[in-house]
Amino acid sequence: MSTDIIDPAAGTSATSLLRFATAGSVDDGKSTLVGRLLHDSKSVLADQLEAVEHASRSRGQESPDLALLTDGLRAEREQGITIDVAYRYFATPRRRFILADTPGHVQYTRNMVTGASTAELAVVLVDARNGVVEQTRRHAAVAALLRVPHVVLAVNKMDLAGYAEPVFAAIAEEFTAYATALGVPEVTAIPVSALAGDNVVIPSAHMDWYGGPTVLEHLETVPVGGDPSGDPARFPVQYVIRPQSAEHPDYRGYAGQIASGVLRAGEAVTVLPSGRTSTIEGIDGLGGSVDVAWAPQSVTVRLTDDVDVSRGDMIVPTASAPASTQDVEATVCHLHDRPLTVGRRVLLKHTTRTVKAIVKGIPSRLTLAVSDARHGLSQHPDPDELAANDIGRVVLRTAEPLALDAYADSRRTGSFLLIDPADGTTLTAGMAGTAFASAAPDAAPADQADDEGWDF
Repeated sequence: MSTDIIDPAAGTSATSLLRFATAGSVDDGKSTLVGRLLHDSKSVLADQLEAVEHASRSRGQESPDLALLTDGLRAEREQGITIDVAYRYFATPRRRFILADTPGHVQYTRNMVTGASTAELAVVLVDARNGVVEQTRRHAAVAALLRVPHVVLAVNKMDLAGYAEPVFAAIAEEFTAYATALGVPEVTAIPVSALAGDNVVIPSAHMDWYGGPTVLEHLETVPVGGDPSGDPARFPVQYVIRPQSAEHPDYRGYAGQIASGVLRAGEAVTVLPSGRTSTIEGIDGLGGSVDVAWAPQSVTVRLTDDVDVSRGDMIVPTASAPASTQDVEATVCHLHDRPLTVGRRVLLKHTTRTVKAIVKGIPSRLTLAVSDARHGLSQHPDPDELAANDIGRVVLRTAEPLALDAYADSRRTGSFLLIDPADGTTLTAGMAGTAFASAAPDAAPADQADDEGWDF
């Protein structure tokens, strides 16, 4: 069997998949843009369109309000805003899409973190009349924090700005400079009118000065995925398979989804956090045994030695094993209404492993101050707590070692969740390592004593 690695996401065939998220300030027309994208790409069922037309007529609107295709909650339709993350699945002859339509309100920033956490592209809307506002900067910051590789700036409502090229050019220049300073690797600016349909799916007849792609054309052609052989292999064990049957009396396999990289039969591996070593005896896939497997395939790995492996352990190539640590420094977005405070006892969930942890320090909280001449970001040092939607730096101490990569190196194995041990509520989403590519070193962490048995 050949061991050449073929990128499963390469090309622009109908089998390739793009996960993308949309974000924009309130009333920038984000839901209308998404509705227009679904409508003009023929991705709306007849009964869905009929329901939207009926709802629009009941409001006294002559034409269908395409925003209703995504604003599904009753509160969203009543207020005309997006509150929850709405996922939509659609396809064109060239590609399949999973779209996460995220809210624009400041108090729902945490929902954008949820929607963009697995996205390979983010569409950030800006009202051509208002330009780049604070919430635009916040969305760009979240995209940069989450290391979203592609960002589309959709300058919307160009019809209300007279389809003027200077208006678009000024907004595109300001946003691109800001996003680039945050470390966003690629920004594509597109002038659109979601209400009129200009440059969403169909090229605009009103902006002959623009020669770039429409939103859909860019979504269909932007490169997705990458060669998995370029990433270090990480295999979190989800389940231990031991049939102990007459047919398979001695079978022992470790099942899970490859988080990154490539695994090969015969490769020397290390089991973390124990540090025990072995060799991959075989890899069982959906159709039988294979010599090589890559992310994000789900497989069962068999080892040549009977080492102690259980759920939560991670199998990695010995040559590229990450360092295990109990001291975690990370950038987090706090998701819960209850604040995160120094000394808080939490559970840290990393891949399939969950361990106890203590918040030892909160060195800084991110603010989006316009007065910062460099790129509009500043750090508020040593805040007492992180409230809902706050983004900040934290220092954690875990009860057991974790095989944690830097988020910049791996979005899968560099991310984690903080969970309330009392009721299992998700509190915080974390990204290990440096926040922004341009970020300055953070302040030294605080050292807090523990007096209730969680001193690690």
